[in-house]
Amino acid sequence: MTDVSAAGRFGQGPLSRAAALIYTWLVVELLLLATTLPGLLGLVLLDRDASNVPLVALCALPLGPAISAAVYTLHHRRRDLGDLSPAAAFLRGYRANVRGVLKIWVPWLAGLAVIGTNLANFGAAGVPGWWAVLLVVIAVGATLWVANALVITSLYEFRPSDVARLASYFLVRTPGATVGNLCLLVVAAGITLYTSEAVLALAAFALVAMLLRNCRPMIVETQEKFTRDHP
Repeated sequence: MTDVSAAGRFGQGPLSRAAALIYTWLVVELLLLATTLPGLLGLVLLDRDASNVPLVALCALPLGPAISAAVYTLHHRRRDLGDLSPAAAFLRGYRANVRGVLKIWVPWLAGLAVIGTNLANFGAAGVPGWWAVLLVVIAVGATLWVANALVITSLYEFRPSDVARLASYFLVRTPGATVGNLCLLVVAAGITLYTSEAVLALAAFALVAMLLRNCRPMIVETQEKFTRDHP
């Protein structure tokens, strides 16, 4: 896709800038759907049955690198609203981050699969009710952690152990971002529960944009305190 100069062909007016932003969102949404299509089809076709929890985790495997690439694209988009090459940025972010993302995404999915299986068969386990509450709390906390870790991995080059520590640190350090991401999690769960995974996929770009906005304080502090280069 050919780059277009903001100062040249595209213009600098509010309407042009809004159109460029909408164009970026549409491209990001299409690329999110394209890179997660096999898993998305599997999620839509699977019955909502406890025995399918491991298959759900497997279908969600492509989602991590796709979200990472979208975060990368939207983050760099903010620096130049006249740049009309979101597809190139998405592919660049995907290639650069896929290995690092999978190192945190796969263990998280595996953990959620174990928790989901235990909750689905909770009645047969014969354990106290508070154990189910504990499992839910762990699952929610792990999901908030992986959201931070995804953003950090998408924008910076850290070792996986450092990403894990930073993601945990910012859960407490930036409570506003943590609460905001919790709200996103509730919204995503509600959309999936009351509609379908397909509807959630169609709203993916908006959820990623809100995730990036929520994590802005974390991004700024990471840039200032934990990297050599400053904006």
